[in-house]
Amino acid sequence: MAALTCSASDLQSLLGGAANVTGAAEYICTRFAAVSDHFVDTAYAVDSTYLLFSAYLVFAMQLGFAMLCAGSVRAKNTMNIMLTNVLDAATGGLFYYLFGFAFAFGSPSNGFIGRQFFGLESFPSPSFDYGYFLYQWAFAIAAAGITSGSIAERTQFASYLIYSSFLTGFVYPIVSHWFWSADGWASAGRADGIAGLWGALIEGPRMGRFDHEGKSMPLRGHSGTLVVLGTFLLWFGWYGFNPGSFLNILRVYGDAGSYYGQWSAIGRTAVTTTLAGSSAALTTLFGKRMLAGHWNVTDVCNGLLGGFAAITSGCSVVDPWAAIVCGFVAAWVLIGCNKLAEKFHYDDPLEAAQLHGGCGAWGIIFTALFAKETYVNEIYSGRPGRPYGTAHGRWWKALVSTHCPDFW
Repeated sequence: MAALTCSASDLQSLLGGAANVTGAAEYICTRFAAVSDHFVDTAYAVDSTYLLFSAYLVFAMQLGFAMLCAGSVRAKNTMNIMLTNVLDAATGGLFYYLFGFAFAFGSPSNGFIGRQFFGLESFPSPSFDYGYFLYQWAFAIAAAGITSGSIAERTQFASYLIYSSFLTGFVYPIVSHWFWSADGWASAGRADGIAGLWGALIEGPRMGRFDHEGKSMPLRGHSGTLVVLGTFLLWFGWYGFNPGSFLNILRVYGDAGSYYGQWSAIGRTAVTTTLAGSSAALTTLFGKRMLAGHWNVTDVCNGLLGGFAAITSGCSVVDPWAAIVCGFVAAWVLIGCNKLAEKFHYDDPLEAAQLHGGCGAWGIIFTALFAKETYVNEIYSGRPGRPYGTAHGRWWKALVSTHCPDFW
């Protein structure tokens, strides 16, 4: 927020040149400067509160992941998957504090890894406050929660604990440094889905998932109620995940007027997120009806989440109508990925790799095709090289960004 300023000479020209008027003008300007400082402090407090509230919403997604995982597995494995979700948050908090945040955002550094703020040393800094750490920690444990669903029902507890700690403290922070730090070089990523993909490939399918001839034998989750509850909690949390990524709210965009600024872009982001998920859910509903001949609430929930995963990359830089297109295509990407998964005997109880890997990859391509120049310049002002639209965007950068997490 811009500071309010005045000078004694400004007031003198209005009040006259008498000596007593000069003193009054100086006094008024002194008070005016104090009020201006309070406005700046208030703006910082509002932005900090907005960021903390967004962090709380993203953290609430852990409950959504826990419910979704619990409902998607068989009853005998419920307690185990719930324990892994709790430990994702607990171990993630410790390891992200010790190493993760430093690897992700320690600056000055290089384009690969950060090297400052270990254990939040020298914190808070001119660049980061504690609220920012909390927000990024919530993102990191969300990535671990997504991965836990991919390898559910076949993982030794001790091995998973090591894996989760390593993912939150090292693997995910490196990727987030590439994409989100000031020293990074890429523009979007899908590390969580790819981590789940590799985990499920290494462990192989669950016993009984495919028969001795390779025919698919679905292992249905035990509670559709928990799946729906988890989906709605994730939907709620996504409003912190996407709109919250602006990090602040009190920022005016150029000369557009006091009615238009960051708060408008945040509202638009919430709308595009909603429309993409809604479009994907309905497309999945009718698409699966055509292909399978029945309605399935789990498929609809996964389609909804696939739409959210796809729009996340470009949620702030596309128009609402484009979000509907994004969700429509994301639903068919998810259906296609699930068909391929069955063909190649890939077993992911939550379809996490298909959702966050497949739909996430479409989201990156979608952003390169549909991003609007005006929105990109407003939101990423001062950061050149950001793509908007297929004719103007650096599509090769989006392509590289899509596949780098696959190998990492």
